[in-house]
Amino acid sequence: MNESFDVVIVGGAVVGSAAAYFLSTHSGFDGSLLVIERDPSYSRCATTRSLASIRHQFSTPENIRMSMFGTAFMRAPQALAVNGEVPAIGLREDGYLFLAGDAGRAVLARNHALQRAEGADIEWLERDALRARFPWLHTADLGAATLGRSGEGWLDAHALMHGLRRKAIDAGAQVRHAEVLALERGGAGVHALRLADGSRVGCGTLINAAGTGAAALAASASIVLPVQSRKRCVFHFASPARLPQCPLVIDPCGLYFRPEGNGFLCGMAPPVSEDPECHDFDVPLQWFEDRLWPMLAARVPGFEAARLLSAWAGHYDVNTLDHNVILGAHPDVPNLLFANGFSGHGVQQAPAVGRALAELVVHGGFRTLDLSALGWRRVLDGQPLRELNVV
Repeated sequence: MNESFDVVIVGGAVVGSAAAYFLSTHSGFDGSLLVIERDPSYSRCATTRSLASIRHQFSTPENIRMSMFGTAFMRAPQALAVNGEVPAIGLREDGYLFLAGDAGRAVLARNHALQRAEGADIEWLERDALRARFPWLHTADLGAATLGRSGEGWLDAHALMHGLRRKAIDAGAQVRHAEVLALERGGAGVHALRLADGSRVGCGTLINAAGTGAAALAASASIVLPVQSRKRCVFHFASPARLPQCPLVIDPCGLYFRPEGNGFLCGMAPPVSEDPECHDFDVPLQWFEDRLWPMLAARVPGFEAARLLSAWAGHYDVNTLDHNVILGAHPDVPNLLFANGFSGHGVQQAPAVGRALAELVVHGGFRTLDLSALGWRRVLDGQPLRELNVV
């Protein structure tokens, strides 16, 4: 064994860095901590290639609570200051606007009632009120909408990730750029990791925050993790249309768009039949012309003159069971903690999940938010915790 650490985190993007921050700054933790990340540029991680947004409009209490904590955390980036330098997270609380036709009105109403009960600042808009608030929208086919008045919006995910990472290092965490080949499991626990350079690192607790590489890492410890890599593309376009007070709009068909500088970003998950597990970064540019542009122009008549500027691809670590994160220890391997399957919600849920992982390490259980419903039991029992608002 080359060396050993009390806790090793595999994956140094926003979730792994959040876990490192909350653990290294926890008053009850005085052990050694190592974060291993295979991509030293962080240029291909989901964090860097995400839409970098945060919302409270979910259909499950756990997701609402995690994102509400995420907003509170991002509103106070001073906690991440190192030598007086505060990361420029740039949280813009311009809101999410969920649109629904008559067929989706009942589900929208149930979700809104839950969000309000959880304390989320979400406004209900009937069609006339929606038309008056956003006159640039085509609303004839809509029944209602919900709008986040505060707490929702978008941010600089890269700055958040590096702020968490830098603060964790300042608090004593070590970060190493290396590739983990496999976990070494003995009896009821994982006791070491084998790296691509031939070295071995011992561990007391292992946290799997490896994103789209999480399933392979789990498999090396004989655990089947239902997480796959699914490609998602973001398109940046220009338009002469002026959309004052434009939030991040979610169309009933699944299309989303929001302002970005002098243009707009948009995207949409492909249909299930066109969404296999995927690891490449190729962007099907014709998607914008053939599929997205007609839907954009139908919802915002001013988008008829949209012009594609650029596009990029990233990957969601999708939990194929229910699109919710799998959080906590596997019952067969109590010292192996998981934080995988965010299905596109990793940036906004990273602060809450990082804090939860620190609590599991230090206390052996959750102390702030009870996130036990997101654990392995539902996976092993085949009982999904359905999230209806997956974008």
